[in-house]
Amino acid sequence: MALAGPPGVGKSTVAEAVLAALMRQGIAGALVPMDGYHLDNAILKERDLLPRKGAPETFDLAGFATLTERLTRDDEVFYPVFDRTLDYAIAGRGRVAPEDRVIVVEGNYLLLDEPGWRALARHWDLSVYLSAPMATLTSRLTQRWLDDGLSTADATARAEANDVRNARRVAGARLPADLVLGAAT
Repeated sequence: MALAGPPGVGKSTVAEAVLAALMRQGIAGALVPMDGYHLDNAILKERDLLPRKGAPETFDLAGFATLTERLTRDDEVFYPVFDRTLDYAIAGRGRVAPEDRVIVVEGNYLLLDEPGWRALARHWDLSVYLSAPMATLTSRLTQRWLDDGLSTADATARAEANDVRNARRVAGARLPADLVLGAAT
């Protein structure tokens, strides 16, 4: 299952709720966030992409595509997990176990209708797109930076320069989803 949507829409929260509901039914599952495929900050600096971290071009798409392929065929899969506090991915931290019957892959660009990204859709048995009004997303994305200690002016500028741009890109160029949840953007 793919759970896609713009940053700040609540993908992680919904994914965790889905897995908790499955667990209550006795169904084992795993959450696989695409964030483990962020390129390292040193690489982003070399490519002058660090200010855009989180945009599609700042991910290892080929690596993530290999992961999605492996999820469809291998019983056990290890994958990197992004640690927000440390601001880097940790290799092999996540695991999909043989007993996991449902795999929820969560990320902004799982339904992005752009070269390379659109090919991921063939791996999704079910695709869910979460939507929210842009004003709500902007508020949430700004709050993330306020929670990190930035001033109101800096938090607003940082959210607008990158996160809100990414949200608009996700909302404006997406493939059809099997299910769309939330308000219009």
